[in-house]
Amino acid sequence: MKNFIQEGDTLTFTAPSGGVVSGGGYIIGDIFVVSTVTAAQGLPFAGKTTGVFEFAKLSAQAWTEGAKVYWDATNSRFTTVASGNRLVGVASEAAANPSAVGRVRLDGGSLPAAS
Repeated sequence: MKNFIQEGDTLTFTAPSGGVVSGGGYIIGDIFVVSTVTAAQGLPFAGKTTGVFEFAKLSAQAWTEGAKVYWDATNSRFTTVASGNRLVGVASEAAANPSAVGRVRLDGGSLPAAS
């Protein structure tokens, strides 16, 4: 097919204010990405849009497999609380309450912020 460009699971973005850190989660426009490198503000960086990642979560939550998870940009962690956060994927496995981390499968799409 002549119009195919790439798979799209890793894309190049411009680092936002404050730059990016390898393994960090960032909202770029309307898409959530995990940076593969550390880059200063304004420089290009590669961001993963899909895959399964282990990230900080709200410790007091118990996650079930397949539960919707939202990015809490204020606290740089995942949560099952929709209000004020952005839906970015699902829990790829259960996570206990309490536990500091959970595994998240990113959807790779641009999704609106929850209201």
